[in-house]
Amino acid sequence: MTFSTIPLIGLRANHFRHPLDLQSTNTLKQFPGLDILIRQILGGVGEQFFYLENIASSILVSKQQLPNLHQLLLDACQILDLEPPQLYIRQNPIPNAYTFAMRGKQPFIVIHTSLIELLTPDEIQAVIAHELGHLKCEHGVYLTLANLVILAANQLSPWGTMLTQGLQTQLMEWVRCAEFTCDRAALLATQDPRIVMSVLMKLSGGSPSLAPQLNLDAFVAQARTYDQISSTELGELLKQAQTAQLSHPLPVLRAREIDRWSSSSNYQDLLKRKFMVYDGEANRKGGWRNW
Repeated sequence: MTFSTIPLIGLRANHFRHPLDLQSTNTLKQFPGLDILIRQILGGVGEQFFYLENIASSILVSKQQLPNLHQLLLDACQILDLEPPQLYIRQNPIPNAYTFAMRGKQPFIVIHTSLIELLTPDEIQAVIAHELGHLKCEHGVYLTLANLVILAANQLSPWGTMLTQGLQTQLMEWVRCAEFTCDRAALLATQDPRIVMSVLMKLSGGSPSLAPQLNLDAFVAQARTYDQISSTELGELLKQAQTAQLSHPLPVLRAREIDRWSSSSNYQDLLKRKFMVYDGEANRKGGWRNW
């Protein structure tokens, strides 16, 4: 953690939650008992399957195991004012990272080795902070349900498949909206929009050999150009069709959102929190002190 990334004391999820995330979460809350329904369909096996499958095939990061990555996790948690989850590194040729929160167990983050190879340490911290955003915003319940629904769709009878398809559509829409919030968490942790947008650029068309040659300014310009398509109704429909079946928004859309939010008064106001450090003596007197 550098001097410029002081912990954001007292940071709360609703301080940075994206409006689309809030709207989509409220829609899901209109389906009472959704959590119970999915777990009844799978008989409680699904969560255990995902949990065991991940911890059995990955490396747990710690002070003794990949300590540099462990420190990135601790620093990001300190900045975002969050208790550290477990962090696992998993061999996989597809660049990816994800978060899993199981009832009664410590949540954990998994990062694929191919993503580690693609990114700089600052960018890896942005990825970790993005995943921490899911935990900060308590996305774990719905993220787990999304995974369970996908599992159920592959294991159930045709009637069960019909049921889960409807739920999957609703949950995938929520997941895409939640990603915008977690990109904001990545920005709050790194406090540099170029780091977050660089991750998105590399996810779009990067490789270990190409990454040093990529031009971030050109990618940001590309994101702004894509945004102009929304000026027409047809363009908006085409964009919706592109993302309807995806679990994540398109990287250029995510870069556009970070580009916008990094210039917003909301983000600038949150950054002011980094100069506020809790002081026990001052607190006994009912106050705070500047860094």
